[in-house]
Amino acid sequence: MAPRPRSARWLAQRFEVSARTIERDISALQQSGVPLWAQPGRSGGYCLDKTRTLPPVNFTPGEAMALAVALRHVAGTPFGQDGAAAMRKVLAVMRKEDAEAARGLAARVYLVGDADPPPMPAVITDALPGGRVLRLGYADRHGRLSRRDVEPLGFVGFAGHWYLLAWCRLRDAVRAFRTDRIAAVTVTAQVSVPRPLRREDLDIPPGKLRPLAMD
Repeated sequence: MAPRPRSARWLAQRFEVSARTIERDISALQQSGVPLWAQPGRSGGYCLDKTRTLPPVNFTPGEAMALAVALRHVAGTPFGQDGAAAMRKVLAVMRKEDAEAARGLAARVYLVGDADPPPMPAVITDALPGGRVLRLGYADRHGRLSRRDVEPLGFVGFAGHWYLLAWCRLRDAVRAFRTDRIAAVTVTAQVSVPRPLRREDLDIPPGKLRPLAMD
């Protein structure tokens, strides 16, 4: 049983509802097949089979993001709802601050189209939650290299490429950097100033953008 028996009164106080509401909701869960039962006695209460719960896990926000990206493969299939439920369960057992950080990161990742973008270098993906300024050696479409100090804001994934969205200190504006054109990257000791990532900064028709689903 997990975590331990809880009385209807305790649950009512915890969730700020009436004991009658708790009993009604538990009855509905039991009828739907959730293995809940009442354990009698002074220390008794409602119990849940521990085999149907997850222990606390130590997923980092980045690992939760990786799961969210992987689970998008089942979206639109008969397993789409199961994938979404699995993501919610992972978030539910993460530390509150990590789950909130994961949701914050997901709000800065967009996908365009249905095809899958290629892998992205870890040093780039790690920069967003770390809030560090990156020094890029970046090649334009003609192969000319320039050095850019950028403040990472988010990512956009297309069928063929990932783009790092960042505040470019050289241009003093938001710019998109194709990750396969980044010839060198250094994580500096500078912490970037928090900046919002606005949809209008993406210059992509809203109908084509799909935010990364986290809930």
